[in-house]
Amino acid sequence: MLDGITAIAFDIDGTLYSSPEFYLRIIPHFLKNFLFYIKYNKIRNVLHHTAPLPDFYEYQARLFAELTGSSVEDAKKKIQSVVYDGLETYFKKIKPFKYVEETFRRIKAAGYKIAILSDFPPEQKGDIWGLAPYCDVILGSEQCGALKPSVFPFGILAKQLGVKKEQILYVGNSRKYDVLGAKNAGMMSAYIMPLWRRIFHCPLKEADINFSNYRQFAEIVIE
Repeated sequence: MLDGITAIAFDIDGTLYSSPEFYLRIIPHFLKNFLFYIKYNKIRNVLHHTAPLPDFYEYQARLFAELTGSSVEDAKKKIQSVVYDGLETYFKKIKPFKYVEETFRRIKAAGYKIAILSDFPPEQKGDIWGLAPYCDVILGSEQCGALKPSVFPFGILAKQLGVKKEQILYVGNSRKYDVLGAKNAGMMSAYIMPLWRRIFHCPLKEADINFSNYRQFAEIVIE
């Protein structure tokens, strides 16, 4: 067991499943909505650096409306249709990384609380490939009003888990949003290394834990 850690929280996208595999699957969808995604990514970049908002979805729609010259209501409908509803079906065809369910089961049995904190709505992934029943908290940063790496959603996560921030290990695949976001919030961090880092034995120095697969991760946290 990790000293002082009582809860382990996970990002979803690129952390629990392969991002490259997902991107390959959505190529037709992306090409069909190419201009939309160019503009949408611009506003998401702004939102990653925005203070906590009382209504994230309203502000997101306002940014998109200003960029595209549409009404706020039309912007909301477009984002809902293309991003939230439009991508949902693709997640049904994606499988999680090997050993993920086994790892959730083992760390739950070891006495850890388990949580999910994702920048996109977790419900977009249904029961998160059978992982939802293991979770004590499932949280989307959008509903918190601020995207990672803001410390705000990490703070809400700790509050909902009922533990101190320094008692949480946050697991992710992004240096900026997951590792540094969690560290700045006072949490420990674990980083799932991409293939190139594994090949060249190049762990991420800012992360407290680097791992290559989820069976290895389970051994690290349970030993």
